[in-house]
Amino acid sequence: MTTLRDRRARTRARRGSLLAALASTALLVAPSPAARADSGPGAPADTTPPVKIDTGDSDLRMPGNAKLAPGRVLDIKSVVETDDGDERREDTNAKVKFALQAEVLFGKDSSRLGGEASARIKAIAQEIEKQNATSVRVFGFTDDLGSALHGIKLSKERANAVQRALSADLDSAVQYEIRGYGEQYPIADNSSEAGRRKNRRVEVSFARAGE
Repeated sequence: MTTLRDRRARTRARRGSLLAALASTALLVAPSPAARADSGPGAPADTTPPVKIDTGDSDLRMPGNAKLAPGRVLDIKSVVETDDGDERREDTNAKVKFALQAEVLFGKDSSRLGGEASARIKAIAQEIEKQNATSVRVFGFTDDLGSALHGIKLSKERANAVQRALSADLDSAVQYEIRGYGEQYPIADNSSEAGRRKNRRVEVSFARAGE
């Protein structure tokens, strides 16, 4: 004999089975969530194409129908200086420049090359040959002590002395541009001795190979 309690139990069981079946069906047909970009470490790169630029857009036109200059490689400068600051080398895509402090090359207020000068200048001559340079600039500079006229005269005499030493090791076909600028174009502050020492210099520059 079936009691009321048994019928209620069977009804609850059938209801539970039906709900379970519906839940399983929902899992099968439910749409997956929209994909999102993961910006965490190791996430794949975003391969979305960039926005296409319409070069004919009136908002992008330059005044007077001007055009952008062609792209070019930036002239990157590399600077190497000795610990004591006696010598400085600058390299760019186009040229090489050496700056030697006057104290390394000359005595005080003198244009006579000293003992260390020969080896320093010979090393520069070797680099000039390595770069196959046919034109060399030799420029002299002083600090701002004394008269400007004296500074120009001394800096030119020092540039001449360095040029003569270079020419002894280089081909006679090499051309030179020699100038004395005196206190013009300082590279440091003339208000201190350390700055003035940097400004008293001779610079030798030339084009890199292939330029």
